[in-house]
Amino acid sequence: MTAPIDCPFPITQAQIDAYARDGFIRLAGVLDPATLADFGTEITRLTLALNTQHTPLDQRSTYDRAFLQVMNLWRESAMVQRFVFGRRLAGIAAALLGVDAVRLYHDQSLYKEPSGGITPAHADQYYWPLASDRAITVWIPLQPVPLEMGPLAFYCGSQQAEIGRDLPISDESEARITAAMEAQGFAIDEQAYALGDVSFHAGWTFHRAGANRTDRPRSVMTMIYLDAAMRLAEPANPMQAADRDQWCPGAQVGAVIDTPLNPVLWRAA
Repeated sequence: MTAPIDCPFPITQAQIDAYARDGFIRLAGVLDPATLADFGTEITRLTLALNTQHTPLDQRSTYDRAFLQVMNLWRESAMVQRFVFGRRLAGIAAALLGVDAVRLYHDQSLYKEPSGGITPAHADQYYWPLASDRAITVWIPLQPVPLEMGPLAFYCGSQQAEIGRDLPISDESEARITAAMEAQGFAIDEQAYALGDVSFHAGWTFHRAGANRTDRPRSVMTMIYLDAAMRLAEPANPMQAADRDQWCPGAQVGAVIDTPLNPVLWRAA
């Protein structure tokens, strides 16, 4: 019997069109509670075990108050690798991108502690040395995320905007991008996530998250998928150079990002 994380999840043309228009989509009931409980326990355990941030919240920068983050957990646990390599989420990513195959860029656990701060407005692709925008992030809450816990919120259609693309996550990005989005009429879409809901967003879609105003952690797992034919671009900033070295070591500028750390996770039959 095929495991739930590998079973196809039907995506309609209307959903593909909505993603192309808005730069993101939330999908309900993508993963069942038992699957999330089984894999989520291991993801949370590893996040806490591998976390290196031990400074008290009130002494951290805005960025470091936003969440604890640990990347490429798939290399630390066979169980997490099974989750990250699951074909269901990768197949949805391929459908939304309109590509025949996707490969992994990296995974990232995001653990917003109780009383953790906002995640400032930003676009992920500022950090990525990629030759095109054929990249997508899946955001997978491991528990329900009510509004007071800081769910991911998106500026609708903002993947078309260019102002703010030169800003890393910071107080400045929060102020400048929020002002630019409001001035250009990009409405923010913020909704609670029920257990099993996931969202996908484009690399250039501007997004943010509120503070965690509860006494419970907000545990989230993410994976970034690339068009399997994605080529490495010359890094445009020091962050992209660091990403190149860490997530696709050995890849050459202008060549397909085909390294042992970037396996193809889904290919059309």
